[in-house]
Amino acid sequence: EISSLTENDILVLRLDLTDRSSHEAATNSVLKHFGKIDVLVNNGGRSQRSLFVDTNLDVYNAIIELNYLGTISLTKYVLNHMIQRKKGKIVTMSSVMGIMGAPLATGYCASKHALQGFFNSLRTELTDYPEISIIQICPGPVQSQIIQNVFTENLAKSIENSGDQSHKMPTDRCARLTLVSVANDVKEAWISDHPYLAVCYLWQYAPTWAWWLMNRMGKRRIQNFKSGIVSVQR
Repeated sequence: EISSLTENDILVLRLDLTDRSSHEAATNSVLKHFGKIDVLVNNGGRSQRSLFVDTNLDVYNAIIELNYLGTISLTKYVLNHMIQRKKGKIVTMSSVMGIMGAPLATGYCASKHALQGFFNSLRTELTDYPEISIIQICPGPVQSQIIQNVFTENLAKSIENSGDQSHKMPTDRCARLTLVSVANDVKEAWISDHPYLAVCYLWQYAPTWAWWLMNRMGKRRIQNFKSGIVSVQR
């Protein structure tokens, strides 16, 4: 199929989520080129694989700067435009880790919980703008390069073993389900295969059982981590 897009339909800008002073100019560049912003997809972030007791606090600061503060900074400038138009969609790639807790990802879970809380609260501030949608996408394990770029015990250390990704959801399926969720203004979409999806429901409706199960699973996960076996959530 031949695309009908022209060069004027595409604009690629380099963006650093941690350089918050650049976000207003980037937003204005998009508006100058296209005249409007219909959809913002917040998709930047890094995961983590380390035990809290072994991890430098600088790592937690970096996770919050990138995953949380960088995301809401960019959102602020785009939202100002959407409020003027009284229309738009703000889509944020959260995670099932924004719903549950898991070992080896304390900082990552915290940043995703922060995004969940922020956007759930923001939605309540926009009741005068019913055509502005706040949509949170919560993927489980998805095939991507997120594992190669995780935070570890300190900012200078990269992960040694990226592990096997064949058991994770294919990237194109996650993307398709995300688009379906956006098109239908789903406020929160859990995009995951079992057993991770089942654990989401358990965490939501039977948290005492979820804590028991996660303690059992977590012990094995930590043992695998210490022995060099890696498994990463989206």
